[in-house]
Amino acid sequence: MFVKNFKPIFCLFGLLTCLGYLHAQSPPQHDPKLYTIANAASPQRLETDIRKLVGFGTRNTFSDTVSATRGIGAARRWIKSEFENISRTCNNCLEVSFQANLFKAGSGARITKDVNIVNVLAIQRGYKYPNKYVIMCGDIDSRVSDPLEAEKDSPGANDNASGMAGAMEAARILSKYKFPVSIIYAGLSGEEQGLWGGQHMAKQAKALGWDIIAVLNNDMIGNIEGINGEIDNTTFRVFSEPNPPTDGEREHTWKRVYGGEVDGPSRQLARYIDRLTDQYCTNLDAKMIYRLDRFGRGGHHKPFNDEGFPGVRIMETHEQYERQHQDLRVENGIKYGDVIEGVNFKYAAKLVGVNAIVLAALASAPPAPANLQIGGIVLPSTRLKWDAVSDPDLAGYKIYWRETTSAQWQWSRFVDKSITDFTLDNVIIDNYLFGVASVGKDGHESVVVYPTTLIARR
Repeated sequence: MFVKNFKPIFCLFGLLTCLGYLHAQSPPQHDPKLYTIANAASPQRLETDIRKLVGFGTRNTFSDTVSATRGIGAARRWIKSEFENISRTCNNCLEVSFQANLFKAGSGARITKDVNIVNVLAIQRGYKYPNKYVIMCGDIDSRVSDPLEAEKDSPGANDNASGMAGAMEAARILSKYKFPVSIIYAGLSGEEQGLWGGQHMAKQAKALGWDIIAVLNNDMIGNIEGINGEIDNTTFRVFSEPNPPTDGEREHTWKRVYGGEVDGPSRQLARYIDRLTDQYCTNLDAKMIYRLDRFGRGGHHKPFNDEGFPGVRIMETHEQYERQHQDLRVENGIKYGDVIEGVNFKYAAKLVGVNAIVLAALASAPPAPANLQIGGIVLPSTRLKWDAVSDPDLAGYKIYWRETTSAQWQWSRFVDKSITDFTLDNVIIDNYLFGVASVGKDGHESVVVYPTTLIARR
């Protein structure tokens, strides 16, 4: 089928092409389950979890690890116990564990003494593709003005108890279902000292050969009041890099000559999030930001990007800097500090809903096509060819195209699973960008892949 913004002029491809399209057996275009999932997050549960995390006083990376009530050690043990509680309600469907690594003093500018960086992982193992993963992560640690200050109260309510609580809430929602692909709900540590928890997890994933489809890094998802005075609970931002840093000379040359400068896997993931938000969420819009992260700043998706894995940052649209990285104080009538009063729990629940539908859709979709090739130089039509996807639940493929200046895919065409070589008649290759996604019988799609090779001329 053709997606939104369809322009009738494209039916001029020819009568046979249009008739062929009408005869294709398109899978369902909506999954009723995703409407339920999109609205399943509880603001009350999020508030309870955020208050609990704030209640540990400080979660600084260098804070107390022995106390049962204060410091990052108590916080991560509580997070692990909550994932274990969730697992018990789904017949032990989550594999819950600590992932630790000792970082020696001098490992980074903010690692001034030996410290054990400990992540908390809860894996919901896929029944068909156990080594394929979609990941939602939040950060455990918090900070005040000095990132090395481990004794002062550092509530970190929005940054980033909101993201951590969000990952836990997503686990509560999605653990009620079974998926072909594995889902990981992760609490990462050492973010404020240099993204160390994410770096360790990403390197471990690489070493173990994990096939990571997507990383959704949730870092500050609860604030609706911006430093600029704006109040907005109807939009959120998705930051994504244009292409992986692991690309080599051949990939750079291809993108310079044939396009694809903004069509890397992370950017396609951002488009996927935008599309599903439009489809399943009410009064909420994703704002795609064409940057790895905020200007001059970083987040825990970056270490995964560094290893070549697709990943994005999901966060609020408007930040309140007086509540970020600040000692608790009042100056000139201004209250500084990341306190619970700055979190809007209903808004956070909406963004958890976005994460949950994206995780569910990707974990339900067949593998993406591989070896996508393109042809059509000095020809009136564009040809696309790809390797067949072997999956019993595959319905077919969706060919996407858009104008070169468009941020989102504008048109699409479904073709049967028997077709892996298709020509878009009268769609001139010079004027558009193209991609292909796999589509399951239930309508769930993989992330769109971009062509990387030319089809040999006939």
